[in-house]
Formats: sequence, C-alpha cells, structure tokens
Amino acid sequence: MFDFLVRPFRKNSDGDSHYCRIIKDIFGFKPGNIELYKLALIHKSASLAMPDGNPINNERLEFLGDAVLESVVSDFLFIEFPQSDEGFLTQMRSKIVRRATLNDLCVKIGLSEHIISHAAGYVQKHLHGDALEAMIGAIYLDKGYDFVNRLLINGLFAKYLDMDSMTERETDYKSRLIEWCQKSRHAIRFDTRPDADSTANNPKFRSVVVIDRMEMGYGFGTTKKEAEQNAALSVSQFSSEDIGINYLEMVDRAVAVKSGTFAETDSSAEADVRKPARRRKPRAAIDKPEDTTGSDSAAGHSTTSSDRGAVDKQSMPVAARKSKSAKNTNDDDR
Repeated sequence: MFDFLVRPFRKNSDGDSHYCRIIKDIFGFKPGNIELYKLALIHKSASLAMPDGNPINNERLEFLGDAVLESVVSDFLFIEFPQSDEGFLTQMRSKIVRRATLNDLCVKIGLSEHIISHAAGYVQKHLHGDALEAMIGAIYLDKGYDFVNRLLINGLFAKYLDMDSMTERETDYKSRLIEWCQKSRHAIRFDTRPDADSTANNPKFRSVVVIDRMEMGYGFGTTKKEAEQNAALSVSQFSSEDIGINYLEMVDRAVAVKSGTFAETDSSAEADVRKPARRRKPRAAIDKPEDTTGSDSAAGHSTTSSDRGAVDKQSMPVAARKSKSAKNTNDDDR
C-alpha cells in the first residue's frame, strides 16, 4: 500500500550497496559515509549541478587526498629507509606520488573501471591518478589519518609498488639535471612556451634546456612540467649512465671553444691521424739554389759563361767585389 513511498529510498539503498561492494572489493573495508566515495568517482567533466549552481565533482577531494598521500608516503619512506638522506627520500617520494605511478596503481586495483567521466584527449592522462587521490581524501574524511595510513602502506604499497626497482629507476630528470649543474657551476634554465600546435582543448608545450647560454636539448608535453621533464631527459641521454663525465666534457669543450680558450689534446692527435700527410720538398732542393738554366733554355734563351760570371758577380757581396777588384789592379801594375 505504501510501496510508492519507500520505492525511492529502496532505489537509493540499492545504489549505495553497489558502491559499498566496490569499496569492499577494492580496499577491503565497509565505508561509513558512502556519499564521500560516490563523490570521489565523479570527474570534473561529468560534474553535477547543485540547486545553487555549484558543481559537484571530485576536485576538492583530490586536493585533500594529494596532501594526505604525500604525508603518508613521507612517513612510509622515513621508516623504510632509516639510513638515507633527505635528498634520496625526496626523490623517492616524487617517484611514488607522480601521476604516472598513481595512474598505474589506480588501474591495477580496479578503481579505474568505476570512474564517472566524459573526458577525452589529454585529460584522460590524469584521470585515474586524480580519482585515486580523491578516493584517498574520502577515506581520510570517513575513517581518519591512522586508518588511511595503514591502508596505503600495508595494502597498496606492499602489494603493488616495487620499491627495489624504484630506487634504481631515475624519473625526475629535471631535478637531477639542475642538481648536476649546480655542483658543476653551470647556469641552467628551462625556456618553456606553448607550442605552435597548441589549442585550448589539446594544449602542447615545448621546453628547451639552456646551459651556459647554449641550447642542449628540448622536449614536448601536454603540461609545462611534462615538457621540462622530457627536455631534461633528452639532455641526460648524452651520458651512458647518468648526467656524468661524458656530458661534463661536452659542455666544458663547448664553453672553451666559444670563449677561445680551447686547446686540442687527444682529439687533435686523432685529427692528425685522419688528416692526409703534407708533402715536403727533398732536402737537396731546399739547400741548393734553384737551377734556372733549364727554364731559360726552355724559354728559348742561352746562357753563356760570361753571363754566368756576371750573374755570379752581381750576386757577390759588396766587400768581396771590392777585394777582388783591388787584386786585379795590383796584377795589372806588375
């Protein structure tokens, strides 16, 4: 008789039970305030409108979940690596909370299948990670920090993150490059601008790495951060292991050549080997004066002995000519 009165509540209850099963299957616990979890799955592109016009989506929960995740990861790394310094812990935290890691984690646990979204194009690259952060924010509001701390560390991190490979894999190429330049006392900057093909619906950026006023690499991305990371990655490929000795030598050589202080060492020796040998005249041809007799004969002129004597006399030094003239005069007086 009163079925029409309870039908809306029964329908809503069925929807709540569906979401409760999703949270139970993925995270292993029964939620308290199911509305928080439902909201965490609504992407901005599928926003609902409140009567007052305000949109309903997971952006605010994403903001909160991002801060909670960073705090939990910092706590986890501080305990997991007691002997590591601040620089290592910062790099590891960056690897865990980066968008690619969160996207992969969201897909692995099956949360990506329940996201409500109308997004397309580049927005989908951040869709899964954003939803996971929003879900972490919802769990924090519903269960508290200690609960979400244990859930992430003992549940998700232990099962789905390979910490050994993360410690070996380099992902933050920009920070690594900046750190190397600071130690090597090289000036570095990233010139990042919208690409010519960039549009409002499909943004694209181009970043150029400039070291000591020289363009050393470039990269593209849908965000400025991604473009700068790709540009730094292109520069890091100059070295076989990391940004090390080979790249340092290349930059120093380029700077020295530009300033005019470059001195060839081993490379000049290799260049001499590749360069053809210069032909040299025989020593006899260098020490003896050239014989012009043959060339004069070839031109149709004959050179007599008197001519040769005149040539010899003209080529004789002045003092020698005077001495010889005086001797001839004495012979005539006799």
